[in-house]
Amino acid sequence: MAGKKIEETLTVSLGERSYPIYIGKGILGEVGAKLRELRCGTSAAVVTNNVVAPLYLGKVVRSLRDHGFETTTIEIPDGEEHKNLAWLTFVYDRLVDARLERNSPILALGGGVVGDLAGFAAATFLRGVPFVQLPTTLVAQVDASVGGKTGVNHPEGKNLIGAFYQPRFVLVDVRTLKTLPKREFTAGLAEVVKYGVILDPDLFALVEERLPALQALDEDLLVQVVRTCCAIKALVVAEDERESGFRAVLNFGHTVGHAVESLTEYRRYLHGEAVAIGMAFAARFSAARGLCKQETAERVVRLLKRAHLPVTIPKEIRGKPLALAVETDKKIRGGKIRFVALEDIGRTRFLEVDPEEIGEFSQRSD
Repeated sequence: MAGKKIEETLTVSLGERSYPIYIGKGILGEVGAKLRELRCGTSAAVVTNNVVAPLYLGKVVRSLRDHGFETTTIEIPDGEEHKNLAWLTFVYDRLVDARLERNSPILALGGGVVGDLAGFAAATFLRGVPFVQLPTTLVAQVDASVGGKTGVNHPEGKNLIGAFYQPRFVLVDVRTLKTLPKREFTAGLAEVVKYGVILDPDLFALVEERLPALQALDEDLLVQVVRTCCAIKALVVAEDERESGFRAVLNFGHTVGHAVESLTEYRRYLHGEAVAIGMAFAARFSAARGLCKQETAERVVRLLKRAHLPVTIPKEIRGKPLALAVETDKKIRGGKIRFVALEDIGRTRFLEVDPEEIGEFSQRSD
């Protein structure tokens, strides 16, 4: 099972924190060999959830044990509502019980919730242990697993507690998407569309043209799309690792998206669905401001609808509730939110926007 199945290898260039992203079909079982190359101790912990565990945990554990790693498994419930301090403490307790050492890696097997929570545990346990991302959802494969953002939610907002902590490597097996529920895959398409909107008009056009093939899980197309998204994010992260400037472009759709998630208690929408609502809002808001053509905004909304993603903010959270939720965003400065606005497909700009403006526009933004 050599590296021949790894069809793409990218590098996130961050000096001594640089790391590879491996992308391919049927490569999940190579994780043990890749980890052994890094000479990371003799013990490891795999954090996953109760949905992914029956599907892929056995393969990962076998690969690790075959390469000399004594392996502890830690299972959390599925769902964004469990990305909190209580479940982080549960993970810490299991790590302590397993007597992991500072060179013992923690592996995140699952989607963005598992990656964020396990990554924050890795960043803080024993002041930092090696970390590996094994993303099994589309949203994690194209976005959440790359870039080093880790953290948990607070009742007052999403990802308010966290750290930047880069993995040793990311291994993406697109075949894990075949067991992903259709709704989860569709939610992931929102992040793919985002990359096209913000930086790559060719990717946007590819999704427009080949959406049915993507939805049918064409493996070669998936490898191409995941590689393109990861390459874009790798470039952005290399330029601005800690989101002090340019990296904030990746937040297109996320200001309103995070507010929608928080106001619906992380139960009504998947992350990608909320981001789709936020992107549709951002496109319409940009057109209303005269920053982009109306037809450009409509093109974005039309593709989201074709992908069967939501594009409308629920009526009960529009106006003041939305404005108040945006005010708790961790990116707010001096009472203004740094809003990513649309100029054209592949081009955005930053606006300093009062949360009240967002609340007011939400009441007339269908």
